[in-house]
Amino acid sequence: MLFKTICFRLMHSGGSKHRSVVVRLSSSAAEGAVAPPANCRITAEQAVRLWAQHFTLHGISEPLLSSQYIISHVLGQKTLECVPRKRLRDTLTDREMERVWKLCSKCLTRMPVQYVIEEWDFRDLTLKMKCPVFIPRPETEELVSLVLEDLRLIRWESHRTDLRGLEVGCGSGAISLSLLHSIPQLRVFALDQSQTAVCLTTENANRLGLQDRLDVHHLDVIKDADAILRECDPVDFIVSNPPYLLSQDMKTLQTEILSHISFLEGLKTMPHWTGVWTGCL
Repeated sequence: MLFKTICFRLMHSGGSKHRSVVVRLSSSAAEGAVAPPANCRITAEQAVRLWAQHFTLHGISEPLLSSQYIISHVLGQKTLECVPRKRLRDTLTDREMERVWKLCSKCLTRMPVQYVIEEWDFRDLTLKMKCPVFIPRPETEELVSLVLEDLRLIRWESHRTDLRGLEVGCGSGAISLSLLHSIPQLRVFALDQSQTAVCLTTENANRLGLQDRLDVHHLDVIKDADAILRECDPVDFIVSNPPYLLSQDMKTLQTEILSHISFLEGLKTMPHWTGVWTGCL
């Protein structure tokens, strides 16, 4: 087994004095989870720095932010800024240590941090994330803002409040759920060709209490066009966020994306483009 050696100032379990301890962490992600260091205590602040260093050595994307997100999650907060200063300086419990090491070890497999902590914030919602459903990007939040502006105009011009929408490729449900959260009278018919995505959207809708105004279906917009026409009532708008990359540009994607995303079979019908539905799947 190969090791990366990091010298870090930790607290020995036998007393309150600090001393320099050599922490050896496995450098092979395939080896499995990295065990916490034995016979020493570590604070949350120290854990953040330790794992940020280790992520840097392994070439993990955004090493410091990844470390901060994971440790904040273990401490029950969204970001490190939300954790009280005293809590950051307290030593982690054995259970917290185990969770930190387990989650950080997943990052060594190039798993995106959103999949590691299994949730992510989108606008003012917190959504559950699950691989291989795509993680909403900041650009998707901009799309929702544009759609909301258009819907407000439609409502003003038509003097209607009971609008209906169709989302193609709902993924985690980020777009539909954000629209429903912002417009209480709105109803949305959402579809996705991935059963995993349909289940995740349904789960997020239930967690947010928006399930009564959202109809989610496992349908392919191309193959199941007739079924969509039968199932879906007339709508006032259609929204979808399927950005595409040229096939030759696939190699520019981060390893974290290529290693943990299963590209959709339906997109193989497009000979010159390979779909990467990063916004809403």
